[in-house]
Amino acid sequence: MSLLSSSDLHTGTIEANSMTFGYLHTDEVQDHDRPLALCLHGFPDTAWTYRHLLPELAAAGYRPVAPFMRGYAPSSVPADGRYQTGVLGLDANCLHEAFGGDARAVIVGHDWGAPATYCAVNAEPDRWSKVVGMSVPPGGAVARAMFHPAQAKRSWYMFYFQHFLSDIVVPMNDHEFIDMLWADWSPGFDATEDLVAVKQCFAAPENLAAALGYYRAALGAGLKDPGLDQIQAAGGQPISQPCLYLHGQNDGCIGLEFAVADSSVLLHPDSRTEIVPGVGHFLQLEQPTVVNELITNFLSL
Repeated sequence: MSLLSSSDLHTGTIEANSMTFGYLHTDEVQDHDRPLALCLHGFPDTAWTYRHLLPELAAAGYRPVAPFMRGYAPSSVPADGRYQTGVLGLDANCLHEAFGGDARAVIVGHDWGAPATYCAVNAEPDRWSKVVGMSVPPGGAVARAMFHPAQAKRSWYMFYFQHFLSDIVVPMNDHEFIDMLWADWSPGFDATEDLVAVKQCFAAPENLAAALGYYRAALGAGLKDPGLDQIQAAGGQPISQPCLYLHGQNDGCIGLEFAVADSSVLLHPDSRTEIVPGVGHFLQLEQPTVVNELITNFLSL
C-alpha cells in the first residue's frame, strides 16, 4: 500500500495564521482529553515523514497532527510571501491555538521544522511542555557552523537556491535535484515512497518557489518582516523546557561535529542529545523503531 493511501492516517485542513494548512492525523485528533503533539517537517520533505511516529504518539496518549508547512501542497501558498523562520514559529503557535492545545502540548521538529520549533517554544513557552528537535541543532549552532569550511561545503545548496537558476534546475528531470539531496543526506536509504510524496508537494511551480523561499528569506533577498524580529531571535535562545535532540551519525546535511548541544543551550536537567547510529539526515524514516522509542520514552518521563 502506498504511504499516500495509508489506512492508519487521515488528512484534514485547518485555518491558522491567515493560512490554510493541510495536515495528517490519527483517529484521536478530536479527543481534547489528550495533549496535542504537533510534528513539523522540513525540506525537501512532507508531513508523511511522520507516518511511523504519529501512530506511536497516539498509542502513548497524545493526539498527534503533522501539518504540511506553509507553501507545501496541500497547504496554501502565503499571499504575503513570508517564509522566514520567525513566521514558521508563529505558524506553530497559531496551530497550537487552532487545534485547541493547552500547556501539556509537545512539539517535534525535523530539519526546517526544528528551528521553527525552537522559535515557537521560546516565543511562547507556556504553550509547550516538551520539545523534540531532529537534524538541526538548537541554539544557533547551524549559523555558527557556516563559518567552518566543511559545513559550508555541505550547505552549498542553500547558496545555490539564492540564484534564479535553481528555479529552473531543481524541477528538471522529475526533480532529480531532490533525489540527489536525499541520496547525499541519507546514504543508502531507499526513499522511493517519500520522494513520490515530495514531488507531489512541489508539482506546482508556486509550491516549489515557496520551499526555496525559506532559504531566500534566511540567506538572501527574501522578504523580511520586522514584526517577526522578536520571535525570530527567540529561535537562537536556550530552551528551558525538557528537550530531546536527535541527530543521525551519518547525516550528510549537517555534520556530526556540530550536532551536540551543550548545557548552555539545553537548560532543563531532563534535556539530552542522542546520536542515532547508522542513519543519516532522515533518521525518523531510516530507523523509525529506534527513533520512535527514543521520542516516546522521553515524552513519558
